[in-house]
Amino acid sequence: MRNVIQLKKVNKIYGSGEFKTHVLHDMNLEIPEGSFNSIIGQSGSGKSTLLNIVGTLDQPTSGEVYINGKRTDQMNKKELAILRNQTLGFIFQFHYLLPEFTALENVLMPYRIQHGKVSKDDLNRAHDIMDLVGLENVINNNATKMSGGQQQRTAIARALMNNPKIILADEPTGNLDSDTTETIYNLLRKINQELGTTFVVITHDRRIAEKADRIIEIQDGRIQLDI
Repeated sequence: MRNVIQLKKVNKIYGSGEFKTHVLHDMNLEIPEGSFNSIIGQSGSGKSTLLNIVGTLDQPTSGEVYINGKRTDQMNKKELAILRNQTLGFIFQFHYLLPEFTALENVLMPYRIQHGKVSKDDLNRAHDIMDLVGLENVINNNATKMSGGQQQRTAIARALMNNPKIILADEPTGNLDSDTTETIYNLLRKINQELGTTFVVITHDRRIAEKADRIIEIQDGRIQLDI
C-alpha cells in the first residue's frame, strides 16, 4: 500500500533568536493510502502545526513533505492551491458554514470556487454525498436552521465534494455532545471504508482515537507513540 503522506526530517521553528520556538523536531511520518489515523497530544504539543504542514497551510522550516507523491515544501502558492483543491479536504472544529446559504449551497461552494458552473451530474453527486452523511431531510435548510450535528455533517459533505484522496480533520467534534461525537466518528469511518478516503484526525478524546487504525501521539514536537 503506497503512502499518500510522507514527512522526512521535518522541523518547524517560529520566531528567531531568543524568541525562537522549535515546534516540530526532525519528524518522520508515513501515512498509507486508505488508512484512518488519529493524532493526539496535549495543547502545544505540535499536532495542529503538523496538520497544517500536511495540509500545505504552513511550510516546514526544513525537511521534505510529500502529499500524494508530490513534494509540497518546494511548491509556490499557486501550485499549493491547486494541490489542496484536487487532493485535500478539511474538517475543522468550527464548521464555518455560510449562514445565508442552504446546506446544499454550502456543500457546493468549494466546487463552484474551483470549477465555476455546477452541472446536473455535479448536483446529483452533491445530493448523493448529502444522502451518505444523512442530510437528505435538511438539504434546503439554512445553516442556522440545523442542529450542531447537522451543521458538522454539512461540513463533512462539503469536504467530500471535490472527491479528495485525503481528509484532514482538526478536532471535528470539539463542540459536540458525546452522543453526536460518536455518530460523527462512525460517519467518518463509514466514509473511510466505503470511499477509501485517507483520514488524519486530531482529537483530544482518547476514546475516539482508539477507534482509529492507528494512534500517533505527539509530545513536545516529536512522535512519542505510534501504534
